[in-house]
Amino acid sequence: MTSTHQPILTRQPIPDTLIDPAPHRANDFEATIPPPATTMHAIHYTIRPADPDAHLFEVTLRLADPDVAGQQLALPVWIPGSYMIREFSRHIDQVTASVGRQAVTVTKVDKNTWRCARLPDTGQPLLLRYTVYAWDLSVRAAHLDASHGFFNGTSVFLAPAGRGHEPCSVDILPPAGARFRDWKVATTLASMPGPHGARLYGFGRYHAADYDELIDHPVELGRFAVDGFDVGGCRHDIVVTGRATVDFERLKRDLKPICREQIRLFDPQRRRAPVDRYLFLTMAVGDGYGGLEHRASTALLCSRDDLPWPGMKGVPDRYQTFLGLASHEYFHTWNVKRIKPAAFTPYDLDRENYTRLLWIFEGFTSYYDDLMLRRAGVIDTDAYLRALQRAIRAVETGPGRHLQSVAESSFEAWTKYYRQDENSPNTIVSYYVKGSLVALCLDLTIRARTRGRRSLDDVMRLLWTRHGSTGSAGLGEHEFPALLREATGVDLSAAIARWAYSTSELPLAECLKSAGIALTRAPESDQTAWLAARTRTQHGELVITSAERDGPAARGGLSAGDRLLAVDGIRCDEARLKTLLARARPGQRVRVHAFRRDELVEADVTLAAPPALVTLAATGRSAAREAWLGAEPAKTPRPDRRT
Repeated sequence: MTSTHQPILTRQPIPDTLIDPAPHRANDFEATIPPPATTMHAIHYTIRPADPDAHLFEVTLRLADPDVAGQQLALPVWIPGSYMIREFSRHIDQVTASVGRQAVTVTKVDKNTWRCARLPDTGQPLLLRYTVYAWDLSVRAAHLDASHGFFNGTSVFLAPAGRGHEPCSVDILPPAGARFRDWKVATTLASMPGPHGARLYGFGRYHAADYDELIDHPVELGRFAVDGFDVGGCRHDIVVTGRATVDFERLKRDLKPICREQIRLFDPQRRRAPVDRYLFLTMAVGDGYGGLEHRASTALLCSRDDLPWPGMKGVPDRYQTFLGLASHEYFHTWNVKRIKPAAFTPYDLDRENYTRLLWIFEGFTSYYDDLMLRRAGVIDTDAYLRALQRAIRAVETGPGRHLQSVAESSFEAWTKYYRQDENSPNTIVSYYVKGSLVALCLDLTIRARTRGRRSLDDVMRLLWTRHGSTGSAGLGEHEFPALLREATGVDLSAAIARWAYSTSELPLAECLKSAGIALTRAPESDQTAWLAARTRTQHGELVITSAERDGPAARGGLSAGDRLLAVDGIRCDEARLKTLLARARPGQRVRVHAFRRDELVEADVTLAAPPALVTLAATGRSAAREAWLGAEPAKTPRPDRRT
């Protein structure tokens, strides 16, 4: 059945000057491909949305000089930037091969590897054909329907064994049929030189220096709105797919200074971006959030209500969250895509790549994402402090911080952070969020000890010149303390050991005080008692999603998955529970009835005092705070939250 989901655009999708006014139909394009030796690399892919309604891409790999003893090919099991084994190969079907007119048997030898039988020694290329099921609406894999297509190369391009270093080319073809005649292509893959190279936002032939580059440029297909800006010698385009009404002028006005600040941080003299073209590939949906960095682009997933709309006033929280996401992924253009842990140079895409440094690469990026919004003048100090306050509360209300350091969290990302369950809050800490607070403490400590002459910015610049811009080896597992000392003259080895490699609490109040920020802790005013359980309404029932270890709910015998029915004989829903906790007192015992699966559970729960939560506030004038955050932007009225 034809999908009725068609994007609603508020702009012309792409200026006519940027695209081929008569895009090729699939069959017409194939008929114009010249002899392979003239415009194809020895490794050449063709990808086409063969059946959008069935969510199927069709891929062909033409491989010159194959291994006649039995060519082997593999698909990555994970995608860089998302540290979890995802088994993309489970979506590949119908793998066939041939040399000339002779069919070649293909055998799957393990979960992500195929091997061809011995090939006829004719000197002809090996042709491999397969389909990819694409129905993962995320930033990590591939998605295809009648409204759009999206793919990462890690989900669709089989890699010939032993030839990952060779250049490759790819034809990106449109789906057949009149209803797709106006589809376009958004990617930062380089167009192949020559008459069959793709025009900007057009179908055609693209190429990459090697397999790693091929899979590091995601591709969006379909009808999308696009607009952009120039900064740092780089064209930045914002591509929005989906049903969304977007104020592109506002989006450009906010994103441009954020990008400018990041470019200035890493390259204060020349102020040049590390690429000459960058894409924010944005998929707007009803409810979604995520981002994944690439060397010259990012794939973003957001709610359509996160984007700015015409007439929007101020910076609503949801829009600030989107800008923070875009800022985070853009910062990765330096920190992760070019400055990497040594464990990622090169990536091994067949297995986990372990490092204890994600608290630097993801945590520091999480620190700078909102900080760049503030320094760019997009948000004011109060808005920044509210975001920082949320981060501190998230860490301090998680009991897992007592069991796991951010270095351990980094190492166990593959098995714990990316595979969370109901017990995860009890056992893990986020290397993103707590890592950002480690960065905060390092930055403010450096500034205080050097009287503002040095900062974490200097550390990032040395990381860039030493491990990023030169393409040298990645950062070693134990090199960071010495590099920080070299960049700033401050020895924080002992502090790094406590803050990142142990479960010690961070000296947040002391560090923030040095920058004119007061940190106070107090329970929420509307809550006097605490259950120590997270709940969510599902299908009209109040369900415990996690119970804090040794908290009142767990000690009373309640567990994640229990459906709360009544407290002290009165039916319990979300509103009733909130009222109860506001009126009860620590030490008060309540009788709870719940269903666990299909069995009734009775629990006597002794309520506790709620945890103290952090509040941040700027204190008077502070030169140190201004040097850290930048000058205060002009005040704008806050949006009316009643709408």
